[in-house]
Amino acid sequence: MELEDDFDVLDPERLIQCPYNKHHRIRASRFPYHLVKCRKSYPEVAKELATCPFNARHLVPRADLSDHIMKCNDKGILEQDIVNQSSGFQREQMNAVSTWQAPPCEEDWETGVLEQSDSPFIWGMTNSSVNSSSTTFEQKNCLPSRVRAPESFPYAISWKDCMASA
Repeated sequence: MELEDDFDVLDPERLIQCPYNKHHRIRASRFPYHLVKCRKSYPEVAKELATCPFNARHLVPRADLSDHIMKCNDKGILEQDIVNQSSGFQREQMNAVSTWQAPPCEEDWETGVLEQSDSPFIWGMTNSSVNSSSTTFEQKNCLPSRVRAPESFPYAISWKDCMASA
């Protein structure tokens, strides 16, 4: 018989009586949403009710809250979860030994800086074209062949216009 009662508690289609209006009977699956709605509709009743710290679906008269906390079924479940989690956490901490090791680093940042110290960064230019003794710059286009870079901006601002507004 107790097993049937436990199963009934988990049934999302069972009907629960609303604590704000005794004539409301709501399916368990919709009960949290109904509580929010009725709390707004019945603010005077909401002031008289307190929410159980173990289950927000439990709304009891403020005077009966301490008695409800002592007898609440969800209190035992929550306490058992806390005990299980804390003992499991301590056990995992004691058994956990890290085997991770940092991979060897083959990178040398100073070498890279020394190699490139003579050439400034110029967008779209290769290092060989900047370092070459000839004055012609070889521009590298990384775009696919069907796409070309614009030759000018879609707008033009004259430096004279900028100076006049300043």
